[in-house]
Amino acid sequence: MKTIKEWAPEDRPRERLLANGADTLSKAELLAILIGSGVPGKSAVDIMRTILSDYGDSLMMLAKASVQELMRYEGIGEARAVTIIAACQLANQRLKEELPKRFRINSSTDVFDYFRPKMQDLDIEECHLLLLDQGMAVKGSVLLSRGGIAGASVDVRCLLRHAILGQAVAVVLCHNHPSGRRQPSRDDDNLTRKAAEACTAVGIRLTDHVIFAGDDYYSYKEEGKL
Repeated sequence: MKTIKEWAPEDRPRERLLANGADTLSKAELLAILIGSGVPGKSAVDIMRTILSDYGDSLMMLAKASVQELMRYEGIGEARAVTIIAACQLANQRLKEELPKRFRINSSTDVFDYFRPKMQDLDIEECHLLLLDQGMAVKGSVLLSRGGIAGASVDVRCLLRHAILGQAVAVVLCHNHPSGRRQPSRDDDNLTRKAAEACTAVGIRLTDHVIFAGDDYYSYKEEGKL
């Protein structure tokens, strides 16, 4: 098998990036540029294709890998493993920068996009409260609870306190399922019901409860349960 240096110039990742731009390269090719070279019989692109395949071709999943896990692959030492993880985290930071300063929530997808940088790589469950003004613009968000893989408990009184102190007109609950399970649990249903009742009692609207499940989500509003 040819090494990258033996490929035709138009097929080499660096040359293609210079000639055509970074958006013409695959994830494996971009990461191959960072690790530099391959091993006998495998190019850097081959190595990264193998790694990405094992992580579902997902940078989100790859970002969760440890240095030790990546070092199990041929050609990946500590320095290269750190480089790969750093690259995935840079992608995460870019998502944060792309969020407008006054992000407006018009749909459940907007909630998913807002919290994705915070929640996509979590291995434990977290529950956040999104605070909104009259025009559904984001005033801020608050971490309500953090738990283990099995779940995180939420005190509805704490939720109300943050909503009132933040002078929110409306709020959105958002938590993740580290298991990747999309469907809500009975506890999720109970929390949604109690939170909606408590918010209504003080004149605040609970507009949605969104559950992160990997690259997908569940919305109580979209499902007609709120």
